[in-house]
Amino acid sequence: MMKKNWFITGISSGLGKALADAVIAKGDFLIGSFRKDEQTKLFNDQHQGKAFAYTLDVRDYKKVEKVIRDIESRIGQIDVLVNNAGYGILGAIEEVSLDEVREQMETNFFATLNITQLVLPLMRKRKSGSIIQMSSGSGIKSTPGFGIYNASKFALEGYSEALAAEVKPLGINVMLVEPGPFRTEFLAGSIYVAPKSISDYEATAGQFKRIMADRNGQQDGDPVKGARAIIQAIESPKPPLRLVLGKLAIGTVQAKIESLQEDLRNWNEVGMATSFE
Repeated sequence: MMKKNWFITGISSGLGKALADAVIAKGDFLIGSFRKDEQTKLFNDQHQGKAFAYTLDVRDYKKVEKVIRDIESRIGQIDVLVNNAGYGILGAIEEVSLDEVREQMETNFFATLNITQLVLPLMRKRKSGSIIQMSSGSGIKSTPGFGIYNASKFALEGYSEALAAEVKPLGINVMLVEPGPFRTEFLAGSIYVAPKSISDYEATAGQFKRIMADRNGQQDGDPVKGARAIIQAIESPKPPLRLVLGKLAIGTVQAKIESLQEDLRNWNEVGMATSFE
C-alpha cells in the first residue's frame, strides 16, 4: 500500500492524538495542528521526517488557507483529511447565549466546512482522497443539556451526508465517525459550561451536567482502539458513511432508530393522509 499523507486538525489530545500516533506508527506521513506554538515546536522536534505540525486556530480562515497551500507545496498532496478540532458546550438551550451558540457553530461546523471546501479541489483534481469527519453519537441523538453541541454535530452530519453522495463518483470517500464516551481529555479540556443556570432545568440539563462531571476518567472507550478502528474502516474497500464507535454510542444510535420507527408506526396514517385526492 502506498504511503499516504494525513492532515488531522487538533492532535494535542484525545482521539485526534491517538489517531495521529497510529498514522505515524503505520508509516504514513502525518500533518497535524496544535493551538499553541510550544506544542508545535516540541512535536516537530520529536517527529522529524515522520510528521509535521502547524500552529493553527481552525477559525482563522486566512491562516487555514495558507497552511493548506503550504502543505501542498512543501509536503505533498493531502490524501486523508480528518476534521477533528472541536469542543462542546454544556447547558440547557435557554441557558446558552447566542454569542456562545455562534462560537460553537463557528468551530464545529463552519471551520470544518471551510477546510473541507479548501481541500476538495485538490482531491477532485486527482480523483482520489478521503475525508473523515469527527462527529459524535451526539450528532445522531440529542440530550438535554447538550443541545447546542448536538446542533453543531447535526449540522456537520447533514452536509457530510450530502457531500458523500456528491463526491463518491469523483473517487473521494467521506466517512463520519460517531464516537461515544472515550477516556480522553475531552470532558476536562474541551467542554465549556455555560455560566447561566436556570433552576427549572436542574432535573434535565442539570442532571446531564452532573453525569458528565462524574463520567470523566471513567469512560468505556479506549482511544487507541478507536484510532485503529478508524484506520481499518477508511482503508477498507467500501468505507461506511457512518462509523459508530463504542458500546454507548451504538446503543444511542439504536435508540434513535427505534424512536423514529415508533413515531412512523404511530403517525403513519396521519402523515399519509396529506396528499391531494
